[in-house]
Amino acid sequence: MLKKYTREFGYNWRLASPVILGMLGHTFVGFADNVMVGQLGTAELAAVSLGNSFIFVAMSLGIGFTTAITPLVAEADAAGNVLEGKSAFKHGLVLSTLIGVALFLVVLFSKPLMDLMQQPEEVVTLALPYMDIVAVSLVPLVMFQALKQFSDGLSQTKYPMYATIVANLLNIVLNYLLIFGKFGFPQLGIVGAGIGTLVSRILMTVFLWKLLHNRKRIRKYLTNIRFFRLKKIMVKKVFDLGFPSALQMFFEVGIFTAAVWLSGVLGKNPQAANQIALNLSSMTYMVGVGLSVAAMVRVGNQKGLKDYRELRRIAISVFVLTFFLEVLFASFFILFRDWLPTHYLDQYDMANMKDNMEVISVASQLLLIAAFFQISDGFQVVFLGALRGLQDVKIPTVITFIAYWVVGFPISYFLGLHTELGNMGIWIGLLSGLTVAAVFLYFRFNYLTRKLIMGITLKPGDNN
Repeated sequence: MLKKYTREFGYNWRLASPVILGMLGHTFVGFADNVMVGQLGTAELAAVSLGNSFIFVAMSLGIGFTTAITPLVAEADAAGNVLEGKSAFKHGLVLSTLIGVALFLVVLFSKPLMDLMQQPEEVVTLALPYMDIVAVSLVPLVMFQALKQFSDGLSQTKYPMYATIVANLLNIVLNYLLIFGKFGFPQLGIVGAGIGTLVSRILMTVFLWKLLHNRKRIRKYLTNIRFFRLKKIMVKKVFDLGFPSALQMFFEVGIFTAAVWLSGVLGKNPQAANQIALNLSSMTYMVGVGLSVAAMVRVGNQKGLKDYRELRRIAISVFVLTFFLEVLFASFFILFRDWLPTHYLDQYDMANMKDNMEVISVASQLLLIAAFFQISDGFQVVFLGALRGLQDVKIPTVITFIAYWVVGFPISYFLGLHTELGNMGIWIGLLSGLTVAAVFLYFRFNYLTRKLIMGITLKPGDNN
């Protein structure tokens, strides 16, 4: 019985792996950025972290909205309807660009909030010009994501990966030249890091457009497009899918951001331990994201073909593959939880040994929870992908809000700040929210797919 699912593993992985590599590339560049800026001093590193906290929340809304494009294009592609696919892409790109501009303006107008956050004055002074530049990069970033989601919808996941890798390499080079003023370039500090991010995101978008336009199979979707002629029906269709998807990502990003702030209330060492565990978990999470795209594309294809039994079988094959991989990651975290945190801190730094050993100890405890966290987190993201492939987003949005903010956050807040569990309590809340989300998102998928199958196989009078 298991074989009918495992035989899909190869194709699922080929579809997901370019997405995973692209996402890991972004994670690596974020790591490289921090290492480079950290050479300037702790204030500069704190400034980049503060500025990016605003950018990341805005980015989650933009990226979440663009996910509406993938299932629409996948369904049209499977049905052989080029005009419908072209329309979905055009309307998705235009609306995403407008949202990117709106997010840029929101970030600019939110800068006074920094003064209310009781941050060090030196850090705020450094963060403001950096954030101005990176905020502009939200526009090309969201446009790139629209192109990426379109490409994913056509099952062409490798081209966004190529563009991401090239852009990430360019970003590292520009950072090196502009942060430190190498080879005759001006030494701009963290402003140079912001310029590197902006330029690389613009070129990333242009490069992906060129890659897609040069492919014969894809070019037919990109030619003779009248971007300023929009149809209300398709605008509504994209918005009805995109806005709830944006909220889903916002709710999840929000609770993890809240966990960072809660750990900060406990002190610098708990916050450092939280960051280590979160960084390690985010890397394995990228595998779930890639498999989520595979689920979204393949479910969208089968929806276009109206083959609902096959749709359910293929979706479950992605779920089974996710389970095997997440169990592997969970085992890795359990076995190496004491060793992994040591790569972030110097155990032999005599001046800071006490603090470093405390952080390593707390991070090790958090990785034990993160082991179980892996399975819940992987499942919830692939279930969301499958539901987006079915173009079901409203009920999942309610589920994610309840799971993260009605269940997860209150547990994190109470156990983290009002019991001796501290950081462990915060992460128990995260685990609770992710588990509730995973369970009820699966119930939703199970209900919808069984309903679709029964609707096809039952004839009038069969249920009498």
